[in-house]
Amino acid sequence: MTHSLAILATALLFGGMTLYSFGFAAVLFKSLPAPAAGATLRLAFPWFYLFVVVTAALAAVLWWSHDATAVAAMVAVALSTIPVRQLLMPAINRATDSDDRLRFKWLHGASVLVTLSHIAVTGWILARIV
Repeated sequence: MTHSLAILATALLFGGMTLYSFGFAAVLFKSLPAPAAGATLRLAFPWFYLFVVVTAALAAVLWWSHDATAVAAMVAVALSTIPVRQLLMPAINRATDSDDRLRFKWLHGASVLVTLSHIAVTGWILARIV
């Protein structure tokens, strides 16, 4: 039972991160004026990162008795998301608020790389199963 739940938790994490990254943000910027889309994303990002931390941690617990590699990967995703949420995201907001476009691009690029790596890791865990 826990093996199936581990797979589902990992799939939820993979799907949630992918949808948020490639769907939600794009839809916001196509549907709303840029200032409103940006403000909405700013409110949503802390919840997104919390989702990633909690879901990855849950997946790690569920993988515990089945797959040490998956446990390590999910722990790495959960732990690496915390500084992104607590440090990088506020720095991105400060760069936006001060209209420091170059700093925003670098910081935002770093957050994108982290998220893409998380998507890749969870996708790899799932691909190992099939």
